[in-house]
Amino acid sequence: MKYAWYKILTVVLLLYTFIGGFFLPVPRLPILYESIRNTYFHIPMWFGMMIIFTASAAFSGLYLRQPNDPKNDLKAESSAEIGLLFGILGTITGALWAKYTWGEYWSGDPKQNATAIFLLIYSAYFVLRGSFDGQDKKARISAVYNLFAYATMIPLLFILPRLTDSLHPGNGGNPGFGKYDMDNTMRLVFYPAIVAWTLLGVWIIELKVRIKTLNTTQND
Repeated sequence: MKYAWYKILTVVLLLYTFIGGFFLPVPRLPILYESIRNTYFHIPMWFGMMIIFTASAAFSGLYLRQPNDPKNDLKAESSAEIGLLFGILGTITGALWAKYTWGEYWSGDPKQNATAIFLLIYSAYFVLRGSFDGQDKKARISAVYNLFAYATMIPLLFILPRLTDSLHPGNGGNPGFGKYDMDNTMRLVFYPAIVAWTLLGVWIIELKVRIKTLNTTQND
């Protein structure tokens, strides 16, 4: 029952997010209308992705400092897997939102293109891991690459889209989304949703680390 409290909290917050996200009133804004409910899914998934990728990079850094502790490598790999999953889900929910607000799933928006490049960079992390046989060499080189991949997140997702025209709120001269569009009722769901999706990612990572640890023990 260790840390069972956060799992209970995860379930409660996810239920609250889905119920509040679909049934609580939202502002009736031009163009957005009911699609604004995607705020509870698309944006929190991106927050969760960034937090989880940060954890993955931290575990890679710990492994490079303490290479005798292979569990940090397992945590880095598992975190990167879930971070990538959240990134893909965030991209899908973003594409659906773009269809209703911009008229097409993929419009070549700078933020969309930068996101695709970023996710490809992280996908290469797993290709790299699969190209080495020795566990120590695989873990060490993967850790270095993971830190490089994480370093690309800020310029690709937050700097470059702001330097050119972009349809995304908060980019290309557009005002930030929450500044004008979210009311207090939406904030009551939005902030718990960020916590909910992040905790769900942590829960899945914990399960993946346990499974990989068991498999490693059995192989030994």
